Amino acid sequence: MTALVSPRTEAVVAALGQGRVLPLASVEDAALVGELCAALLEGGISCIEIAFRTAAAADALARAAAVEGMLVGAGTVLTAEQARAAVEAGAAFAVAPGADDEIVEVCAGLGLPFFPGIATPTELGHAVRLGCTTVKVFPAGTVGGPAFLRAVSATFPQVRFIPTGGIDGGSLASYLAVPSVVACGGSWICESSLIRERRFDEIAQRARAAAEAAR
Repeated sequence: MTALVSPRTEAVVAALGQGRVLPLASVEDAALVGELCAALLEGGISCIEIAFRTAAAADALARAAAVEGMLVGAGTVLTAEQARAAVEAGAAFAVAPGADDEIVEVCAGLGLPFFPGIATPTELGHAVRLGCTTVKVFPAGTVGGPAFLRAVSATFPQVRFIPTGGIDGGSLASYLAVPSVVACGGSWICESSLIRERRFDEIAQRARAAAEAAR
């Protein structure tokens, strides 16, 4: 099967490429999303990926999408129902840890830019055959980090990567130094405990440090 990708995909990739850092958040209380987004914006980051890992995810996505200046994506999209919920909530894109043919096709039909996850060259080749040339690499740190990305880039020069998993402020620069990397995702900026404890000043500081490292 060859699936078409949303015509909006390139615009989303370009926007992610400007900031180069994609904070991942698992939100338990959607009422905190406004403060979370404000902290990220204060730190110089204007995008966020909210994972479908909690019951509050859809509400959190909708609240984040209403924040002016925020590019909002849905993460851990594992079902067609979650893809549809992401669109209804106003998400600009979706991300998943794996490459599922059905989800790729559903997102294409919805016009939702989708970045499937890969962890091997075989999975990457499959994603490319589905029409996906920007993919998430997960878990990036476990599968080989920047060295893995450089190796697969030589074989798949048309593909761009959003590595996630095992990345933090200390390793961010090494990933961004790989030319094929669009942006790095990760939860170190807005860890669930920081959101839960309303430590938004700390989130703003981490966002600022990440944004500076990405320049």
